[in-house]
Amino acid sequence: MKSGICVIAAIGGLAHPDATANVLHPLEPHMTTPFPIVFPIFPDVTQLDFTGPHEVLSKLPGAQCVLGSPEGGPVQADGGLRFDTQRLADIERCAVLCVPGGYGVTPMMQHTGFLAELRRLAATAQFVTSVCSGSLLLAAAGLLHGKRAACHWAWRDLLGEFDNVTPDPARVVRDGNIFTGGGVTAGIDMALTLMAEIAGDNHAQAVLLGMEYAAAPPFAGGRPELAPPAIVAMVQKRFDSISGDRQHAARCAAQALRASSSSSA
Repeated sequence: MKSGICVIAAIGGLAHPDATANVLHPLEPHMTTPFPIVFPIFPDVTQLDFTGPHEVLSKLPGAQCVLGSPEGGPVQADGGLRFDTQRLADIERCAVLCVPGGYGVTPMMQHTGFLAELRRLAATAQFVTSVCSGSLLLAAAGLLHGKRAACHWAWRDLLGEFDNVTPDPARVVRDGNIFTGGGVTAGIDMALTLMAEIAGDNHAQAVLLGMEYAAAPPFAGGRPELAPPAIVAMVQKRFDSISGDRQHAARCAAQALRASSSSSA
């Protein structure tokens, strides 16, 4: 292993029906009906975008959490952690599709194979979800048409590049069977909201307490309207270095959807 890089092996998999034995639910230890949850990841993904929801959703009764990627094998997140994955094409179906974001979203918006797998899996899912800029990938796959969606504050307006997609500033947004979370940490809130829908409020509250999820950061500045202007400017400057490429990718993805829609009309 290279210095500074940790390798994390994913738990469970649809190829192993008994994988729920590895993720036994603390409140429902005898539930065995499979409930597959797929996290499609990619190079330079933000790991908390999916490990946060994974921590929550793995506690659903019968949960089978699967990490998938276009090619399968190890995928390195933007902080250096590496995760073992299955090939998305080898995953037959899912009950929940949870798409994370991160720096790697920009090239993935134009990765036709990845977007096709998102569409295929979404068609099998009871719930389609995203965290942070993962909603841009849902939009690029054509899965947000006619929907409201959340996104990281720095990239929320890019949802407007896609026809009939409405950016929503809320931390968690539900529109039909689509649940989207805002930036990074909102993925935990989104997952708890989804858990309450699936397993009930008491179940979600028990998981909340078990995790001791009582966020109390030392600064009240997790959103731009709350942070000091100098801090907002500092962070915005960092994002500006990739904003041109990301905007171009979003516009290209939106154009590709229009072209596809016109050709199939």
